Amino acid sequence: MNRINQKLQENKKLLSIYFTAGYPNVNDTVSIIEQLEKSGVDMIEIGLPFSDPLADGPTIQESSTIAIQNGMTTQLLFEQLTNIRNTVKIPLLIMGYFNPIMQFGVEEFCKKCNEIGIDGLIIPDLPIDEYLSEYQSIFVKHNLKNVFLITPQTSNERITEIDSISDSFIYMVSTAAVTGSQSGFGEEQLNYFKRISNLNLKNPQIVGFGISNKETFKQATLHQKGAIIGSAFIKFLKDNSIEKIPNFINFII
Repeated sequence: MNRINQKLQENKKLLSIYFTAGYPNVNDTVSIIEQLEKSGVDMIEIGLPFSDPLADGPTIQESSTIAIQNGMTTQLLFEQLTNIRNTVKIPLLIMGYFNPIMQFGVEEFCKKCNEIGIDGLIIPDLPIDEYLSEYQSIFVKHNLKNVFLITPQTSNERITEIDSISDSFIYMVSTAAVTGSQSGFGEEQLNYFKRISNLNLKNPQIVGFGISNKETFKQATLHQKGAIIGSAFIKFLKDNSIEKIPNFINFII
């Protein structure tokens, strides 16, 4: 069974952390992953830097720019992660835009992911129809879960369709705004969390965007399986050493 699906079966609320590969320093990737697992994180999303990350707020955009300036590339990321499964057991996903994956070659990208032990991909700008017609067979062949996103504006009909073609979890974007642009959840978002829960989808949902502390983690996971923290963690990395990562995680859970 895929490590993501195994993790989703655990009787707990899950914490997933996103960070940008190659940030703050180009060779920090493996150390950050290892420290996150030691700190009790359940899943990790490794951000593939891209020069035009439209859905990301200024914090993640800046980290992506710095990572590229540091020399991070898709090939280098795969090289860094070659032996990651010797030390890390929790699910690892790569999150990125489709352009760098296409440039690398979708088949070759998925093959490399499988070889080094990546469990899934999150590609916000890959249309569902294109995925189903062109790439689904490649993902299945290499045992990769493709995680789709929904937002407060996604219709129930579309959500049901996404649920029917998903087989791990659904990335539930908490807001239509870019990442890192809010603090706390209002009544509208809390009602959205409850509405999605009431749809009784077959795939659990993990909430992203806007989670930065214990309170927002608790709010996001009241009706959903877990939550993803990105911008707040990257801000922490900017000002703190990797060795202090447990301090950040203890602040959340």
